[in-house]
Amino acid sequence: MKMAAPGLRLGMRRLLEVSAALGRVCRAYSTPQAFAEVLRLPRRQLTKLVYPLQELEQHLAPDARSDLCLRVFDPSLEDLARAESFFTASPRNRIEYLSSAVRLDHAPDLPRPEGHTKKMNFFKVGKYFTLVDMPGYGYRAPEDFVDMVETYLKERRNLKRTFLLVDSVVGITKTDNIAIEMCEEFALPYVMVLTKTDKSSKGHLLKQVLQIQKFVNMQTQGCFPQLFPVSAVTHSGIHLLKCFIANITGNLDSRLPV
Repeated sequence: MKMAAPGLRLGMRRLLEVSAALGRVCRAYSTPQAFAEVLRLPRRQLTKLVYPLQELEQHLAPDARSDLCLRVFDPSLEDLARAESFFTASPRNRIEYLSSAVRLDHAPDLPRPEGHTKKMNFFKVGKYFTLVDMPGYGYRAPEDFVDMVETYLKERRNLKRTFLLVDSVVGITKTDNIAIEMCEEFALPYVMVLTKTDKSSKGHLLKQVLQIQKFVNMQTQGCFPQLFPVSAVTHSGIHLLKCFIANITGNLDSRLPV
């Protein structure tokens, strides 16, 4: 479990909106240059980058496609562009590190080695919301994990959503199950973010996605039904996840389900 956001239907038709909406998006918002370039990509590349589940869906047999929850969160291109603006640092929109857990005597050295977060790190995203990077369960967890993380999740009243980062290469592990059980026990609304999608073949990734989706559908109560596959290397799925965060924190003027 790595991130929480306090006082923090993927339809194919979206692809048909690209040409018409590109002009509207750029006029309506101060669209970050990187995202404006994304909108100019050919349809297939855009789908793979922005809507990775739709790209995977194309490789499923028709009778298996209903197993994936694809159209629960259905942002428009305008929504995606506006969400990007929240995550883009500027003189008027500062993105800054705030503090670590008070029991720790020094700030984190960033970037950190993967899997070595030993404290809760708070990042303020402008005036909109705060993201909290939390230690994960497992043998690398800090000794005071229960007091530090579980207490925070249980008592933080303005917590909007908890994000469980699951390695898409290996799937749900025993330590992931511990975090899932905790979220279910505390009745926390949470989301499955499948990381490292660039490290798997398409066939392996599709198998993992279907297995994890089945787990969510049949064995969870508080988990958001739609998965968010992402890659920090290719940036696949990142724009959609950012939009979801902006939406659940109340920063998009839309009625997207959360």
